Amino acid sequence: MTRQRFKPQSQRQRRVGEEIRHGFLRAIEHGHFRDPDLQDIAVTVTEVRMSPDLRHATIFVLPFGGGDGGVLVKALKRAGAFLRSLLAHEIELRYLPELAFERDTTFDHAAELDRLLHSPNVARDLVHADANAGPKDAKPDESGGLSSGRLSSDGRRKPAAVPSGRETK
Repeated sequence: MTRQRFKPQSQRQRRVGEEIRHGFLRAIEHGHFRDPDLQDIAVTVTEVRMSPDLRHATIFVLPFGGGDGGVLVKALKRAGAFLRSLLAHEIELRYLPELAFERDTTFDHAAELDRLLHSPNVARDLVHADANAGPKDAKPDESGGLSSGRLSSDGRRKPAAVPSGRETK
């Protein structure tokens, strides 16, 4: 059997991750860094993923307002031990996890999907799909599918006939 790569996080992992996220942002806000790449920075922390044993935390970051995320991640990795010590003063945990930093690519993926959905090829396919939609009296039903069932005088679909022996409420 293969091992699952992305097992959903437990409630404890999410709760500790949020505490680390808030503490990390407070530490960044009040930290005085010697590294010129980290002085007066504004960071967006989109997510903190915790390992199941809560010993490792992966912090997904982006520069606030855009910019080069690679430079930010490299600078945060250089200052990782210092940031961990600042974080130890911000939150109370029995064991403070090792910190790993990664550039968040979620917004890049969303922009790529948006670009694809607005491309001329997809628009052409949508127009073609609308032309072949089926019967003119087909209306979307509650499940999102199309049904060409009977319509009442007010335009709503009448419920299907119930087999004998069953009653509707």
